[in-house]
Amino acid sequence: MNHVALIIDDEVQIRRLLRLVLEGENYKVHEAETGQQGLMEIATRKPEVVLLDLGLPDLDGLQVLKRLREWSEVPVIVLTVRDDVQEKVAALDAGADDYITKPFSTPELLARLRAAQRKTRPPEEVSIFSNGDLVVDLTAHVVTRAGREIKLSATEYALLRLFVKHPGRVLTHRHILREIWGPKSEEHRQYLRVYVTHLRQKIEPDPARPSLIQTQPGIGYRFVG
Repeated sequence: MNHVALIIDDEVQIRRLLRLVLEGENYKVHEAETGQQGLMEIATRKPEVVLLDLGLPDLDGLQVLKRLREWSEVPVIVLTVRDDVQEKVAALDAGADDYITKPFSTPELLARLRAAQRKTRPPEEVSIFSNGDLVVDLTAHVVTRAGREIKLSATEYALLRLFVKHPGRVLTHRHILREIWGPKSEEHRQYLRVYVTHLRQKIEPDPARPSLIQTQPGIGYRFVG
């Protein structure tokens, strides 16, 4: 069985090089050009290791790391041209498992990759969530109601996952928008309303009277655990 790796880097040449190296070691490789896309890919692809560039066009790599560590312990190796001790410490403090400065040698990269994957990390706190006949399997990325699978878009799944990871907690509009769409989307509450409506239609027993995703007027939403 192939290992799964995700490359988050906006330089196409670096992605091509890393893909060539990793596929030569029997990795199944996925790619992302931005931090937000990378977070979505991690949520949906469940890679066994992430290679993360710090200089991304939308989110700084440290932001990606901090956001990722709120819900995943996947090993992350930072690849960057920034050769600064403070940058390295900041990346490691944010949750990176290792830090390699570009340009790097292939043998060193593969050795660091093996070392990062050998580290034992605790499983996620929640792997399967259930409420009534709704079951959300965060490991298999499968959502079912009354035994029948519910098809969700990537954004709908990311939103549901965020709710499931914080049952009973009120999540503000700003927090949800930042987590799902990034820091520049905080004013676009219509995005959130539309996707919450879609999600309710798919998972609520009675979408007109939602019992799972409860609106907190003027504040945000609370997912009933």
